[in-house]
Amino acid sequence: MSNYQPRSAVSRDVEETRIASPLPLGLSVLALTTAILGAWYAGFILPFGNTSVLKAIGPILLVGGIVQLLAGMWEFRKGHMETSTLFTSYGGFTTALGVIFLPGLGIFPGMSAGVQHLILGLFYLCWAIFLGVIFTGSLRMNKAFLATIGLLFLTFLCLAIGHLTGFNRVWLGIGGWLAIICALVAWYTAAASMLRSTTDITLPTGGHGPLAPR
Repeated sequence: MSNYQPRSAVSRDVEETRIASPLPLGLSVLALTTAILGAWYAGFILPFGNTSVLKAIGPILLVGGIVQLLAGMWEFRKGHMETSTLFTSYGGFTTALGVIFLPGLGIFPGMSAGVQHLILGLFYLCWAIFLGVIFTGSLRMNKAFLATIGLLFLTFLCLAIGHLTGFNRVWLGIGGWLAIICALVAWYTAAASMLRSTTDITLPTGGHGPLAPR
């Protein structure tokens, strides 16, 4: 006779609460990779247009993308569709971008300047369209999370326009600064989630949607 006994709903709930929320991790790494990429385009600390800097940015985007993928998988485990979709897709995007910039592979340097702009412009444009889809599907989330996605959408839309119009300094600079602002909002949202889960401090996030507490 089998001794198997199905788990009760209570035991499943207790087990679920033991899984830490990957939301702060995903948002923090999203902010990190976005801020570094934005700093290069904005000419903030990093010299704008200096392709040698991409040798350092590439590995950061690659590792950050892998961490984003992991955070997205853990969000799937928690049953959170919006954040799991965002983190997993952004992880794949930044990982691919990191591979393109990775020194030694010669992918980016091997292209002509015109092809570089077209490839990045198309890549950013497709990602911006996908972010628009994610934003539409996340309208039930709180305003802090929506602001992060919205700013990310505007960032890559401006970067796409900048590259597709022949490395337009104005559009790329706007995209770079939007990326930095997006990173700050993402870090704030991550901090709000952590504080809400570990302390009695509640930072305003513009709603009480499924973003937190977890």
